[in-house]
Amino acid sequence: MFLSRPFNKLTRLRCQLLSTSAKTHLKTTNSSSNTSTAKSSSSSAAVEEHIEIPNRIPRSSTDILLALSSTVKPDPTAAHFKFHDDPYLIPMSNVTKRTFAMAQEAGRKAAKWIRNEHGRFFMHEEAQPRVEAFAPKMVFTEESEVDETSLQGLIQNSEVTDAVFVYNLMKTKGLPIADETKQSLLELICFYNNEEPVPDEFIEEKWFNDSQNRYNRVKKTWKDGDLAEQLFNEIEPRTPESYAAIIRGMAKYGQAERAYALLQDATEKQIELDTKTFNYVISVGGLLKETADLRWDFCQEMLQQMNQLQIKPDLGTLNSFLEVVGTFGNFKMARGSTLKILSTFKALGIEPSLGTYYYVLNNFCRDRAPVSHVLVDILNEIEGKSFTIAHPKDVYFFLAAMEVSRNQLHDKNVAKRIDDLLHTGNNYDLIGDSYKEGIYYRHMFALLSQTEPLEEFMVTYDRLVPNIYIPEPGIMEEILKSVEVNGAIDLMPRMWSDIVAFDLANRENIIHKTLKIITENRPNPENPDHNGLNEHFARIALDIFTKVSEAAADMRFTKKLQFSGKMVGDILTLFVRGDDFENATKMFEIIDRDQHKIPGSPSEQSLLEFVQACVANKAPSLAVTCLQYAVENNMESMQLARIINKGFTLNEVHLSKLKSLVGEGFLAE
Repeated sequence: MFLSRPFNKLTRLRCQLLSTSAKTHLKTTNSSSNTSTAKSSSSSAAVEEHIEIPNRIPRSSTDILLALSSTVKPDPTAAHFKFHDDPYLIPMSNVTKRTFAMAQEAGRKAAKWIRNEHGRFFMHEEAQPRVEAFAPKMVFTEESEVDETSLQGLIQNSEVTDAVFVYNLMKTKGLPIADETKQSLLELICFYNNEEPVPDEFIEEKWFNDSQNRYNRVKKTWKDGDLAEQLFNEIEPRTPESYAAIIRGMAKYGQAERAYALLQDATEKQIELDTKTFNYVISVGGLLKETADLRWDFCQEMLQQMNQLQIKPDLGTLNSFLEVVGTFGNFKMARGSTLKILSTFKALGIEPSLGTYYYVLNNFCRDRAPVSHVLVDILNEIEGKSFTIAHPKDVYFFLAAMEVSRNQLHDKNVAKRIDDLLHTGNNYDLIGDSYKEGIYYRHMFALLSQTEPLEEFMVTYDRLVPNIYIPEPGIMEEILKSVEVNGAIDLMPRMWSDIVAFDLANRENIIHKTLKIITENRPNPENPDHNGLNEHFARIALDIFTKVSEAAADMRFTKKLQFSGKMVGDILTLFVRGDDFENATKMFEIIDRDQHKIPGSPSEQSLLEFVQACVANKAPSLAVTCLQYAVENNMESMQLARIINKGFTLNEVHLSKLKSLVGEGFLAE
C-alpha cells in the first residue's frame, strides 16, 4: 500500500502537465486564428487533445526490489551482507566468520527468550496490522483454556512442543478433537519426529547442523510407540493421508522396515498412496536389503508395483532409485544400474535435475574405482543452462562436481567449466549453504594452485579472497608451494599479511614453509620487483619471532607453537640480510642461552652470515661467542675462525680463545 501513493501523485502530475500543454496549445491556436480568415478560425477551434492511459501491469510486492537489484552487479570485493560493513569488524578467517554468524543468532535467541519470559513488558503493538512474529509467545499451563482452534493455530505455526501439550491437555479435559485436526497434528509430528524444529530465522544454526551431518547416512532416530503412532491408531477409518504421513515419517527417520510394512499393508487394503510416499520408501532401500543384488531386486519390485497401481513416477522416484544404487558396494554394478535407471526414466519423459547428476557422480566417481569422465558428459549436456531447485539434493551438485574435477580428473578446464555453469543465470542460488560454498572453493583453489600458471591463479585469488573464500591451512600451504616453485618471492609480503589476517600464523607447517621460501630464495638486486624485499623479509621474521614467543608463553594451550633449530636459524638469517643487527643479536642470544631447550640447531650458513654481520658491525666478542656455539654443537668452525681473525684486529684474549676452540689452524692462510 505504501507504494501506491507516489504512483498516484505521479499520475496526477502527468495529467496536469498534459492538460496545461493542451491549454497552451489551444491558446496559441486561438491567438493565431484571430488574424486569419473566418473559415480557418472555425476549423482550428475543433482541435481536441486525446490522452491514452495504458493498461495496468500486475506487479508483485518485490518487483521494484528486483528491478533495482538487476542494475547492480555482484561485487566480489564486498563482504557478505550479514557482516557489519566496517573493515575493523568484518571477520577475516573461517573461524571468526562462523563465530560472528552464530553470535548474531545467539543475540536473537537471547532477545526472543527475554520477550517470552517477560512478555508483560511487550504488550504494546506499534505495527498495524499486528506482526505475530514480534508478539510474545503464548505460554500454556494445565489451567489454560484451550480449544481446537488453539491447537490448529499451533499446528499451523509448526510449534511442535506446544501443539503436543495442548493436544494432551484437551484429551485430559475430554474436549472433542476432529479427525482433520488429528491428521494435521500427525503430519506435523511425523515431519519433525516430535521434536521442536530450529526456527527459520536461525539459518546459520541450521547450516551448522547440516554440515555436521553431511557424511552421515540415514540412521534410525524414529521414536517407536510415540505420539505419532498413537495418533495413527486413533484415526478411524484409516485414510490415504494418515498412511502417507506415518510412512514418510518412518522412512525419513530410519524406521525402514515398518515403513515398508505399512506400505504393503495399505496396498493390500487398496488404499491409494501417492508417488511421494513410494519415493520415501524407495530411498531407504539400502536399509531394507543387505546386498547389492537384493537392493536392485527391491528397486525393480517397487517400480513394477507402482506400475500395477498406476502410480506415475516423478523426479523424486528417479533420485530415490539412484540413491539406493549409491549403496551398492560393487562399483561396476552401480554404474550399470545407474545407466539402466536413467534410460528407463528418460523413456518416461522425466527430466533429470542437478540432484540427479549429483547421484550419478556419486555412483560413478568413487574411491579406488577406475577414473570416470561422466562429469564431462554431464557438463556437455547442461552447460549454459540456468536451473531452479527441483529436488533437495540439487544443492549438492556443484560441490560434488568440483570435488570430482580435483580428486579424480585433476583437470583445471573442467573446474572452470563448472564454475562458469555456477555463475550462469541464477545457478549460484544452488551452491547451498556457506559450508558447502567453502568446500567448493577449497577444491577449486587446491586444483588451480597446482595446475594453473601463478599469474592466472592470482587473478582468481584476488577476485575471491577474502570476502568470498578464505583459504584453509592446507590450501594456503599449496599456494605457498606454488609461489616457491615459481620463485615469486615478491608475493611473500602479501602472502604473509594474508596468513596473519586469516589466523593461520600459528600453524607450524605454514611458518616453516614461509621461512624456507624467503631464506632459500634471495632477492635479485637487478630485479626492480625485489627492491626492499630483504627489509620486508626481516619484518616477517620479527613477526614470526613475536608470535612464537607469545604462543610459547601462553598457558592456555597444551600443544604450543615452539622454536626449532631450523626456525631460529632462518629468523637469524633474515635479520642479518635485512640489516637488523640489533634483533639478530637478540635472536642469537636466545639461540645460545636456550640451546638445550630448542630441538635441533641452526644451519652453518646462518652462523656464517651472522659472523660476517658481526664483522661488519664490529662486534668481536659476539663473533667469538658464535664460534664457541658452533664448536659445542659439532659444526664447521674453522671457516668462522678465519673470518673472525681476518675481519678483526684481535687482542690476546680473543686470540687465545680462538686457539683454545679450534687450534692454530685458522692462522694459516
